[in-house]
Amino acid sequence: MTLGKLLPSLIGSIAVATLTACNDTSSHDPVNDEAVSVAPNAPGAPPTWAYSGKTGIGTSYEQYHNGEYSDQAATGAVSKVWFSLAQGIVTETMYGLIHEAQIKDMQFVVSGPGFVDLEQDATTTEIEYLHTDAEGRPLSLAYKITNTDKDGQYKIEKQLVTDPQHNTLLQRVTFTALADDITAHLVVNPHIANTGTGDTAHGDGHYWYASEGDTSMVITTQAEVQGSVGFVGTSDLWSDLADGSQEHFYRSTGAVPGNVSIALTLPTLSNTSAQWDFALGFGGSDNAAREQADASLSRGFSQVLAEFNGAGEAIGWEDYIASLEALPNLSASATDGGKLAYASALVLKAQEDKTHAGALIASLSNPWGDIVPATQSSTGYKAVWPRDFYQVAMAFLALGDTQTPEVAFRYLKKVQVGPQTPGYTGAPGWFLQKTHVDGTLEWFSVQLDQTAMPIMLGWRLWQEGILNDAAARQWYRDMLRPAADFLADGGDISLGWNTTSIHPPFTQQERWEEQEGHSPSTTAAIITGLVSAAELAELAGEPERAQHYLARADEYADKLKSRTFTTDGALASKGSDGRYFLRINRNDDPSDAAKLMDRNGQGPLNESEIVDPGFLELVRYGVLPATDAAVRDSLDEIDSAELPDYLRVKYDFSKNGQQYSGWRRYGGDGYGERTGDGTGYAIGGKNHADQRGRVWPFLSGERGHYELAYALATDNQKAVAGLSNTYAGALEAFANEGLMLPEQVWDGVGNNSTYQYAKGQGTNSATPLAWTHAEYIKLLRSLNDRQVWDHYPAVEERYEP
Repeated sequence: MTLGKLLPSLIGSIAVATLTACNDTSSHDPVNDEAVSVAPNAPGAPPTWAYSGKTGIGTSYEQYHNGEYSDQAATGAVSKVWFSLAQGIVTETMYGLIHEAQIKDMQFVVSGPGFVDLEQDATTTEIEYLHTDAEGRPLSLAYKITNTDKDGQYKIEKQLVTDPQHNTLLQRVTFTALADDITAHLVVNPHIANTGTGDTAHGDGHYWYASEGDTSMVITTQAEVQGSVGFVGTSDLWSDLADGSQEHFYRSTGAVPGNVSIALTLPTLSNTSAQWDFALGFGGSDNAAREQADASLSRGFSQVLAEFNGAGEAIGWEDYIASLEALPNLSASATDGGKLAYASALVLKAQEDKTHAGALIASLSNPWGDIVPATQSSTGYKAVWPRDFYQVAMAFLALGDTQTPEVAFRYLKKVQVGPQTPGYTGAPGWFLQKTHVDGTLEWFSVQLDQTAMPIMLGWRLWQEGILNDAAARQWYRDMLRPAADFLADGGDISLGWNTTSIHPPFTQQERWEEQEGHSPSTTAAIITGLVSAAELAELAGEPERAQHYLARADEYADKLKSRTFTTDGALASKGSDGRYFLRINRNDDPSDAAKLMDRNGQGPLNESEIVDPGFLELVRYGVLPATDAAVRDSLDEIDSAELPDYLRVKYDFSKNGQQYSGWRRYGGDGYGERTGDGTGYAIGGKNHADQRGRVWPFLSGERGHYELAYALATDNQKAVAGLSNTYAGALEAFANEGLMLPEQVWDGVGNNSTYQYAKGQGTNSATPLAWTHAEYIKLLRSLNDRQVWDHYPAVEERYEP
């Protein structure tokens, strides 16, 4: 790549992490030249986050001590650093709480005669796990990335791991110059305290710092380097290179904060290789960060990696994997030998906060981060939703992990609404829509499935013997009874902007967080939550309350189809028989073709045209049998290839000669890339009419669970035997090269020029999505056991004929 070819990219990517270039410093001494010691042109270009399609995430494994993360645990000091990888580089790296990103990215710029390359654009990338078993199944979240220049002039090999005993990310780099006079420059774009606007940077010699408030980071190596700092897009070394030469070196960004960068220029190489270890350390001050980084470098990369993995006497990820008794059997139900199952176990455990034990987040990513401003702190998907939380906790149980689900269940009290909730008045018991891991309120809508699922989880822990009778009674009184009361009776609420009256099973939002009304999937959870609560009420000596819960559950079940199943739906004009479950109905008449609310840039949708596979949750939990006529009728609309792309839900894919299917959330979904130009969701900070939600892989898992239930109900053992290839195989095909499962994959509809996804490839929405990994694990468990893992026998006994 020539410099001339790169210049248009420079102009169009001003917010990309700043980059250094040639190390010709003969014109001045950067250490003593005070005239160039402070970088000008603060605050720099507006910051964004990084690409969200992660190919890897990592953090150290820590054990609990009395249900908490503590330095007193057998694993010793708790390291609170998480990193992510995308496009061959290090992206958002968190320190402190799991949502507190401290950098946007860290990558190389490579310069040589006639060219300047940005690593993520100029190379082809390969990723592999550093520690695997004999079958190639990952045993830890340590990675090796190999990036090869497309023009054949250099190769970069990076090994990455966090230090289990310190707040440090270690990176061992082997750089190979395949031509003369090639210079590598390691560039870090700090976003301290989860924003990119308030940072300052400075350094000298081996140590280069960035800080905001009471958080600092340092990048250091024991080798000789030439460092410099600047403001992204205005005085960074990437800007300096626009004319082909490096002319300025700055030791400080001064007193004015902004979007800063740090660059370390390494010695020039010619047709040879060199190796460096870099430490990215974090702390409450520059000195504290330096102490962490120095300690990790002193321990050495090999020792840190061995402890991270759990080699010898050290306790690490290998020990966690070994503790999952069900995992080897689950691998037998996979079609890839268990590689994705092992990766999923690691990924799920890694997405738990280490200050607030049990806080399970949705994804270590910020959807469409490359177009999301980093001007204000935001969690993205690095937050708690009780619905996603439930899926993950149930997956841990399926793996044979009994500790994490119990700790997670106990955490849920932190996010339940009651008198202790700041600013709240009204009926207690429901669970907050979305919160930070420390319980800080973020989104306030009432989603009744998120109130039912903690009850369902508590009941399951009791059934598994993880909660004994005494503990189950206590948690029923302290947390689950108020939740069940809210599901049974609703009430008035007032929190932030949200002042309303809730009348179950009518929910303010369903599982897609967009519409109010009667939802089949939400109603399935409500009924299951109430039946589960009734058994706990009996245990607690409250038979009258148990009967009240059951009476409400019976009422909701009796009216389910009259509220959510249409017999003359609008899709009849598009080849349907007109008989199907709606995605959601805003009143008691599912056949009135009423309008839904505007969402995601889509105008008012005709509710009678919008179908959603969520009705399959009625079968999964036991509310309806798999053979129910309404369920069978609805599959025709969900699977129809005759519907226009706007309304169509099912799409087919192929990979390595295998055919498999995936489903969108619902027809008319606007949560995704634009069909006109392929740009990401809500680009420019606003919704667009041509946005399109894509295929969600976990829906292939949900369909697999249904097909298992149907095959068992019809005693079709041949069908049971083929489900692994059809549905587990689909999820394995959707995984990327790092075995990360995405939220959405490209469905092939519309313009694809912006990201140029292959059909079936994960988009820039959110990867890895914990829910997708959890659904895959649960599907393997269901296939292995020959029964649906999330099934509730008491519900089936009460409602199925």
